[in-house]
Amino acid sequence: MDKIVAKRLLRGLWVIIATLLAAVSVYLLFPLLYPFLIAWLIAYAMNPLVSVLQRKVRFPRWLAATFSLILYFGAVMVILSAAVTRIVREVISLTASFDLHIDELRDALVRWTQSDTIQNLIEQISSFYRDNPNYRETINNNISKTTETVGTAVTDLVTGFFNGIVNFLTSLPSMGAVFIVILLAAFFISKNWARHGDTVSRWVPAAIRRPIVDIWNDLRKALFGYVRAQLIMISITALFVMIGLLVLQVKSAFTIALMIGLVDLLPYLGVGLVMVPWAAYLLMNGDPYLGIGIAVIYLIVLVARQMIEPKVLASSVGLDPLATLVGMFVGLKLFGVLGLIIGPVSLVILDAFNRANVFRDLRNYVVNGKVR
Repeated sequence: MDKIVAKRLLRGLWVIIATLLAAVSVYLLFPLLYPFLIAWLIAYAMNPLVSVLQRKVRFPRWLAATFSLILYFGAVMVILSAAVTRIVREVISLTASFDLHIDELRDALVRWTQSDTIQNLIEQISSFYRDNPNYRETINNNISKTTETVGTAVTDLVTGFFNGIVNFLTSLPSMGAVFIVILLAAFFISKNWARHGDTVSRWVPAAIRRPIVDIWNDLRKALFGYVRAQLIMISITALFVMIGLLVLQVKSAFTIALMIGLVDLLPYLGVGLVMVPWAAYLLMNGDPYLGIGIAVIYLIVLVARQMIEPKVLASSVGLDPLATLVGMFVGLKLFGVLGLIIGPVSLVILDAFNRANVFRDLRNYVVNGKVR
């Protein structure tokens, strides 16, 4: 009995050590190899078109890979250039609009502070100061600390924003070099796709080749299904919102719709996190036509999502909303804004490993010494 327990402990220790070594290897090698991973994904995405050109049009493999690469990146660059140009123009318009709304809010705040209720409150506070001089210093210190904390937070926010811009600008040369490496690597991987596949097959032992293929197929279905479903839902939301805003003649409709579509990634909250306060503000600020219009757009988006979402998710692997929210929060804490994507994607990967029985096989190995 003691020997059985000792063997299980040793196998469990070996699994933990192997997992830690794999995690450390990924952590150390990913910064060095990520351009080639991106290049492999691009080559994988291009492979159907390359194969069609090679079979149907009789292109040589290198010419089919070159044509596909130019077509893919040309389309992406055209779309990104048009989108960025539109976004920059509308952001400038939004900035001017925000300045106008800030002036309106400032005037409303001034009127509010001059109201009888606030003036009576100020008088009561002054009377409290006069009647309780011992509390004056404590209150003033707390107000000073609060002001200092808020000021520090605002300063850090502004400094971080400008530092981010500077870091982005200084990293442009290295980003250009990485982009060239990705292009060249994608071409060579796509050009020699079959040969690279045979080489990897020879490296991987036959005993574990089949489980790896099963894991990859399940992971591909889960991960790409999740990403595809999210992109479809975001696109549908952004499209409905943009059409509604154009009908209401709202300026910067494209940029606003894009931002609302990104917010739609949040489970349950989604579009309502932006559109409900926006509609309420417009209704209270004396613009009922636009406020009702925003509310109608929100209702249309909700109904459309309820009708379309089951069909979209039926062909993909989704996550429980609570699990998605947990993944986004943990990812946000660990990786910043990028963690909003990393968190749910990590959950999808873990779920795919679970469905591929990886964790079950590891348990069987630890308990029985056999994978299956």
